[in-house]
Amino acid sequence: MTAYDASANPAAPLLLFDSGVGGLSVLGKVRELLPDAPVMYVSDNAGLPYGTKTEAQIAARVSGLLGRLTERYRPRLVCIACNTASTIALASVREVLEVPIVGTVPAIKPAAAMTQTGVIGLLGTEATIRQGYVDRLEAEFAADKRLLRHAAPELVAAAEAKLRGAPIDPAVFTRAAAALRAMPDGDRIDTVVLACTHFPLLEEELAAAFGPGVRFIDGSDGIARQIAFLTQGQAWARGAAGDIALFTRDEPGDKALGPALHRYGIDRRLVF
Repeated sequence: MTAYDASANPAAPLLLFDSGVGGLSVLGKVRELLPDAPVMYVSDNAGLPYGTKTEAQIAARVSGLLGRLTERYRPRLVCIACNTASTIALASVREVLEVPIVGTVPAIKPAAAMTQTGVIGLLGTEATIRQGYVDRLEAEFAADKRLLRHAAPELVAAAEAKLRGAPIDPAVFTRAAAALRAMPDGDRIDTVVLACTHFPLLEEELAAAFGPGVRFIDGSDGIARQIAFLTQGQAWARGAAGDIALFTRDEPGDKALGPALHRYGIDRRLVF
């Protein structure tokens, strides 16, 4: 792919990519630091959910989509606002794209610094919690802690439903909390890593399910700081029409996302 310098174009967007609406939790933090940055939010709803796919399927899909997106829209930076996609495809995407790439990884390092009991819970997708990348983060930053992992795919669907204004069964949150609590030393969990960008959208519900004394952490603050660092000194020209959301499939139910997207400064919805 031919190299290009999109940072010289003030209207060149930040491209935030996720399998669904989870990346909006990252966009919220980016918007706090960079309120004037033009943003293109990409939801690969045709591929949702990623957590049930194989590593090969995810790597091929993410690399292919981001290749086409960067070629067409010339973003100044790409953020893979998805833990599953990042832990599997980040390295391969960086090899083929001539644009800065920021990934999302489970916030195990800050969680290890936060915990008082030494027992940390981690909620993610099936694909994320089995990755060697997570094993390496645990070995490097939480070797003297106890990290308990649980795959909670129901929470992805719950976050998607919440942003559409659809009802959610409260038992979804109870089951996620109970699964971690039932593990050895699970009763001592005082910190929970939300290792899927969908999950911070449900922090209020999860806090009620876990009860008092549990703190939650995700990687969105660090991602936003990294994006701000990599784009410091660049000019921004955000259009008056607001930002754009691209979806990889036209689904009637996605129209219900309008109010939620508007809260994040997105008023245009297109299909890629």
